[in-house]
Amino acid sequence: MSTAAGLGLVSCHTCSLVSRAPETEEALCPRCGSRVHFRKPGSIGRTWAFLIAAMILYVPANTLPMMLTSSLFGSSDDTIISGVIFLWQDGSWYLALLVFVASILVPIAKMLALLVLLVSVQFGAGRLSAEQCSRLHRAIESIGRWSMLDIYVVALLATVVQLAALASVHAGPAAVAFGAVVVLTMLATESFDPRLIWDPVEEEHERPVERAEAA
Repeated sequence: MSTAAGLGLVSCHTCSLVSRAPETEEALCPRCGSRVHFRKPGSIGRTWAFLIAAMILYVPANTLPMMLTSSLFGSSDDTIISGVIFLWQDGSWYLALLVFVASILVPIAKMLALLVLLVSVQFGAGRLSAEQCSRLHRAIESIGRWSMLDIYVVALLATVVQLAALASVHAGPAAVAFGAVVVLTMLATESFDPRLIWDPVEEEHERPVERAEAA
């Protein structure tokens, strides 16, 4: 099976131009001048770094207060979980479900999917097929945009309450941690090179050819 890398072709990450890679150490795109390479340098290491940092920050994002509320009757601190419980008990089950999916399930699913991709590509442990890994990578890119919905909910609620002039709502420290988790998972997805998924497939097709030539 012929691949672009096997034919000496490389794609530019900036303008997507496919060109023949020069034999020099530093290959530049002939159209936009960006540096091109067959595989993203250090893709696996950077993705691991971003993913581990996101996993660490996910703990304070769910344990520290997401919203600080103060009024004439006192003050309260709400985490993501307590906010979901309050919305559910208040009858806003649809909003509670939306925040739960966007703020808890989506980040966990994205980090677990990235973990599966990294382990599958780097170690081959319980490796999924290339088609499954490719679909998983596309799913990660598509759901990432919904994982910061609760930040918008807090901002909207703060605006509404401030207009009432009876209470004040401020974003808590968990908002910073959660925002960092979202950014780090986005960076992890961006730094992962999906072409690494297909390298083992190419090697498997090359082995029979090499054995035939050796025979």
